[in-house]
Amino acid sequence: MTAVKKVEFELKGEKNWQPFDAPSLVGNSLRFVSGEPEGDRFRVRYYRDEELALIARVWFGPETEGPPGHAHGGSMAAVLDEVLGLAAWAAGHPVVVGRLNIHFSQLLPLETVMQVESEVISVEGRKIKVKGKIVSADGTVYASADCLCINILKS
Repeated sequence: MTAVKKVEFELKGEKNWQPFDAPSLVGNSLRFVSGEPEGDRFRVRYYRDEELALIARVWFGPETEGPPGHAHGGSMAAVLDEVLGLAAWAAGHPVVVGRLNIHFSQLLPLETVMQVESEVISVEGRKIKVKGKIVSADGTVYASADCLCINILKS
C-alpha cells in the first residue's frame, strides 16, 4: 500500500460514523488547518459518531514539524482550536474560541494519523465549554484541551 493510500485509509471513519461536511456549516473559515485536503501540512476528515459528537481524523504532515521528527506544539494547538470550536458549531452554537487551555502529554510523530475527540460540556448563556484530546489508535493521548467558546450571535 502506498503512503498516500495508507493515509487516506487511516483517515476513514468507523462504520457507525457519519461523514461531516464542516465547510458547509461554517464556510471557508476552515482554511488554516483543513484547507488543503491533499497538502503536506494537515489532512483532516470530520465525522459524527452515534451520539453526534464531532470526531476528526488528522494527518500531521512534514510541514507541521517542530522538534525533529515530531509535530510542533503550535500545529497541535491549531488542530485543537479548529476541532473544539467546530464541535460547538456542530452542536448549534456559532462561536469564536475565547480561551484554549492545552496540556501536551507526548511528542507526536510526524506523518501519522491521529484522532481528535470532542465533547460539549456545558452551555451557559453565551459561554460554551468544550473539551477534547488528540489520541492515537492505540489510545495514547498526545494532548488534551478545554475550551471556552463565546456565542457570536447572542448578546
